[in-house]
Amino acid sequence: MASVAVLTSAGSGTRLGRNMPKGLVELDGVSLVVRAARGLADAGCLSGLVVTVPVAEVTTFAACFPGDVVPGTRLPVRVVPGGDTRQASVAAGLAALDDDVDVVLVHDAARCLTPPTLVHAVEAAVRSGRGAVVPALPVTDTVKRVGPVQPDGAAPVAATVDRADLRAVQTPQGFDRALLVRAHASGAHLAAEEESAVSDDAGLVEALGEPVWVVPGDERALKITTPRDLALAELLLRETP
Repeated sequence: MASVAVLTSAGSGTRLGRNMPKGLVELDGVSLVVRAARGLADAGCLSGLVVTVPVAEVTTFAACFPGDVVPGTRLPVRVVPGGDTRQASVAAGLAALDDDVDVVLVHDAARCLTPPTLVHAVEAAVRSGRGAVVPALPVTDTVKRVGPVQPDGAAPVAATVDRADLRAVQTPQGFDRALLVRAHASGAHLAAEEESAVSDDAGLVEALGEPVWVVPGDERALKITTPRDLALAELLLRETP
């Protein structure tokens, strides 16, 4: 059997202030999608990669992977059109998997500095029998639950949430393929619109009543969304040996 990653890269670069798909934005001369793909490949536990991209940009993204492999590696890559939401894009990636795939990692190209050791840890946890696994970091900020927002923008504090049990979830998230396919089928009615679509595949598994397990995340697996995030990623890149 085989482990394959679905790498979602269908998002726009609007919040990054770029007039191009986010995955094509470069970090130190290398696009986010290629950096993310290399991190997955370097984990050494995957037999393939499916990249979901904007429908109109399939050819452009395919050109990032000459010979249909991750640059500098032999890991095969298949570039497929994504959907209007992240949930729909992951579903498109699942539909493109070969029959021998039994473990699926779902990763975001925007988390392009995720270390290979984290990828390997998630895949190994699924292989050990955990049907759904997410990496996460402890929440360090004080968290407040608030009431209705008032006309002036203020909201009353309802409670201070105990952060000891809170985690900020990252990717890649790992799944038994059959479980993830079942979860996406059950939640397919939510996928069409941003207002209803889920941004977290583990949430679809939770909705089935199935357990989801957390493994330690990594600060380098930050999500690049804004210019500030990109600047932070550049700093982290310089610190990485």
